[in-house]
Amino acid sequence: MRSASGNGFDSSDSFAVSGAAERTARLHDIPPSITPSHGDDSHLLSRIASPADVKALAPNELAELCREIRTTLLAYGHQHGGHIGSNLGMVEATVALHRVFDSPRDRIVFDVSHQSYVHKMLTGRAAAYLDPDRFSEVTGFTNPDESKHDQFVLGHTGTSISLACGLAKTRDMEGPNSGIGNVIAVIGDGSLSSGVAFEGLNNAAEQGGNLIIVFNDNEMSIAGDFGGMYGPLARLRASGGTAQPNLFNAFGLDYRYVEAGNDVSALVAAFEEVRDIDHPVVVHIHTLKGAGYDGEETHADRQTASASPVSFDSPTGVHPTDNVNHSEPWHSDHCNLSDHEPHEGQCEASHWQNPDAAIGKPDDPRKHYGKMAMAALEPRFAAEPGLVVISPATPGSNGITHEFRERAGAHYVDTGITESHAVAYAAGIARAGGTPVVATTASFFQRAYDQFFQEMSLNRSRVTVLDFLGGLSGSDNTHSGAYDVTMFSNIPGATMLVPTSARDYLADLAWATAPAGSADAPAGPVVIRVPGEAILAAERDATLLPVTGGQIADRPQSASLPASASSASGGISAATVRGTVSVTAQHAGARHMLDWRVNQTGSQVAIIGLGNAYPLAEQTAAALSDDYGITATVIDPRQCTSLDSDVLESLRDGHQQVITLEDGQLEGGWSEKVTAYYANHHVSDGSRNPRVLNFGAAKEFTDRVSLGELNERYGLTVEQVTEAITRCF
Repeated sequence: MRSASGNGFDSSDSFAVSGAAERTARLHDIPPSITPSHGDDSHLLSRIASPADVKALAPNELAELCREIRTTLLAYGHQHGGHIGSNLGMVEATVALHRVFDSPRDRIVFDVSHQSYVHKMLTGRAAAYLDPDRFSEVTGFTNPDESKHDQFVLGHTGTSISLACGLAKTRDMEGPNSGIGNVIAVIGDGSLSSGVAFEGLNNAAEQGGNLIIVFNDNEMSIAGDFGGMYGPLARLRASGGTAQPNLFNAFGLDYRYVEAGNDVSALVAAFEEVRDIDHPVVVHIHTLKGAGYDGEETHADRQTASASPVSFDSPTGVHPTDNVNHSEPWHSDHCNLSDHEPHEGQCEASHWQNPDAAIGKPDDPRKHYGKMAMAALEPRFAAEPGLVVISPATPGSNGITHEFRERAGAHYVDTGITESHAVAYAAGIARAGGTPVVATTASFFQRAYDQFFQEMSLNRSRVTVLDFLGGLSGSDNTHSGAYDVTMFSNIPGATMLVPTSARDYLADLAWATAPAGSADAPAGPVVIRVPGEAILAAERDATLLPVTGGQIADRPQSASLPASASSASGGISAATVRGTVSVTAQHAGARHMLDWRVNQTGSQVAIIGLGNAYPLAEQTAAALSDDYGITATVIDPRQCTSLDSDVLESLRDGHQQVITLEDGQLEGGWSEKVTAYYANHHVSDGSRNPRVLNFGAAKEFTDRVSLGELNERYGLTVEQVTEAITRCF
């Protein structure tokens, strides 16, 4: 997930509308006089310091509070960006929750807690949404470090019911001394499709006791809704909650339906009815995702910036929309990706809104390389009926565009937010002879760890995994991909490739998805780490690769290294060093995919840059040459599954130092394996045991720390690596 710094509003207490704020007000027809002010007590939101202030409002003030919150969210989205659509739909429900329940004694657990912006506003953090100078003070998810009203650091999905069951269990075991009252799980915005949510429902019914499950049904997930559960849910909505089968009743749970999910009075009444209930109950509320966004006139107009203004005639700023119940295949409108022209209703674009400042900028690496992969796979569909792209939600974020999905038809499957199922499903496709490609974000794949080991690797399933957002990034602490190499590269039987160019990326994809029986096809699963920011920047600016200029030799072919290849010249030759892999290759013709590539021969120092850290290897080599006259050997390992022992052995001659660079967790990662290799293969001639220096990330969670700052922290800069190298001479 990306973030952008807020800018545009005057930071004075008057909160004057100028610059970007003036454009935002004009876009939404919001008179400056009602733009909430963090220093103006005439506005209700600026006076809300805790849920007690919500309870103190007169009943007729609740709608005005909702109106101000919605206005704030709209302005915040244009300036800062974020998960605005889901929060716009949850304004009334969140106000009602804090009107009725007594947080933090009553525990409110938000699922996919990107729905919690309004909750944060009502629990003492409104200034973080009103004042651009304070936009970075809060995360996009609940976090107990911010407030006692937040129960968990929660950015993933489907877990709220299970977490709530645990809170309720302790309350019931400890009795009145527990300090816990009602326990409320707020789920929805697609998270109900996650398998763990059903496990939680199953447990809740068995456990009994007070447990209130608020199901936010906005007829959307991140993209469209997929799965057999959504037909029965639609019939429940159409029948006012009376239709059968009712999946919640089927679990043995009590059930209430609220059609007016954006009517704060109706929601207050519904929550008052279930407060202090003595058994588990589901309160199914029908909300409008993106409620309050400016609606666009026609689907054709959605390719332009033209929009009709928001109407503030209604008490809360929500106006009628026809952007629901589309008949086209994806159960949502015709938005292309997830960050352009958001609007009310079934709109994929309202999942994540980029700030206005980001509009028109080039694609980020996820979209750039995701589109590239889909473009390479699509022409094969006609001739390869078993080739299937599987996305466990978040397709647009990874460049799997709406247009691609429509053209792909049955060759594309959205399984919902179900990574475990997606990987097991892919293993089933592979077992039947198909060619599955599973694509999603690195931190989401953690939910499928068992399936990677068992169904995929143990069964030697020919599954290709596209691992997006792997490595270091400025993301929040629940979306960091810094741990992907430690996870994937240590699974027996799996091959993890880390391409450093678009050419290698597409070649890796072609190899991994080669039809079963092809002479060069891998025998098991292949994980491809999708290149990140450093690689894409270098492809757009070749000067960031000062050694090769991005012009690299063809892939090496397997060949043994002559014993004297390096000793004669004091260095190693790219023409002779091809390397053999220190593991048994399952296919002789595929062994070259695991060979390391030597892009510059040299002496004294060898720099091995893994994946996104490879440009740093070339930049460091250039600095050593310019400043110290050292011509370093530069190596692109291209994979982190195994070590190329022939290359490592060749470095003994003429190299005093071997430097490893990786943009992920060092402990348990790839670099340590290089260190261990030389430690475990120590030779009697001390001059032939090079010193190994590892550069990479500490084992820690980071939260919205910029990539540049992380690189500084971990020593992953030219200056720091160069200083460490020269200090050792």
